[in-house]
Amino acid sequence: MTRTLGRIGQYVLLAAFIVFLAFPLIWLISCSFKSSAELNSLSVNIIPQQFTASNYSVALEKQGLIRSAVNSLLVALASTLLVVAISLPASYLLARFGGKIRAIGSAWVMVSQVFPVILIILPLFLILRAMNLTDSLVGLTLVHTTYTLPFALWMLQGYVANIPFDLEEAGAMDGASRWTVLMKIVFPLLAPGIVATALFAFVSSWNEFFFGLVLLQSPENYTLPITLKMFIGGEGKVALGPLAAGSVLAAIPSIIFFTIMQRKLISGMMAGAVKG
Repeated sequence: MTRTLGRIGQYVLLAAFIVFLAFPLIWLISCSFKSSAELNSLSVNIIPQQFTASNYSVALEKQGLIRSAVNSLLVALASTLLVVAISLPASYLLARFGGKIRAIGSAWVMVSQVFPVILIILPLFLILRAMNLTDSLVGLTLVHTTYTLPFALWMLQGYVANIPFDLEEAGAMDGASRWTVLMKIVFPLLAPGIVATALFAFVSSWNEFFFGLVLLQSPENYTLPITLKMFIGGEGKVALGPLAAGSVLAAIPSIIFFTIMQRKLISGMMAGAVKG
């Protein structure tokens, strides 16, 4: 009896925790279906009194949300590919080879993490202006890659370090070349780390606001976070309904990407456990 009550208590606490985590999203979805009059009233209710989908039509038609979503998707995918392509060999070198390379790499990662963004935005802007890459999605992609790369490198290095070097030595003793060892042994075991790195890079780029705000001037180049800011008028008047609807739509691609990559992450961890 005591054990059953304890199990029920665990489920209750777990349900309460899930509701606590999901409450902001639930509230956001609720606001996206409320009318302007209800949102500006003092009533607090999670279920809209009158459901309306006009907020979604306003968000899609008036502020160019689809165009901004395409821009965000291009930048996020490009920066994710660059981050994974650069951090994968670099993390392997840092984890497997010691000496000055590892010391310099680790120091670069640590220093880059303690610098506030506000301190590096001006040098970045001047460099990009000299390269004629301001107000450009290519320039924003390079900035996102540069900003995300140190932490991705540090994270992926930990995954490489956890792969026993004995496995690589065993492959070499069986006659496999270095490339074969990497492709057949190291990279399959590293799949969860690659997926985690890709998730981090994609979500970081998708949600990034400050760099886009400073670097992008043309509305046709705006990313989603910048476009959502346009729902706040010049006098501080906020279009709450369209802003909530736009925020819900902006969250959907990252949720889909996370769901797809999560399956790859779990399957990769299972494969790594079997092979390990």
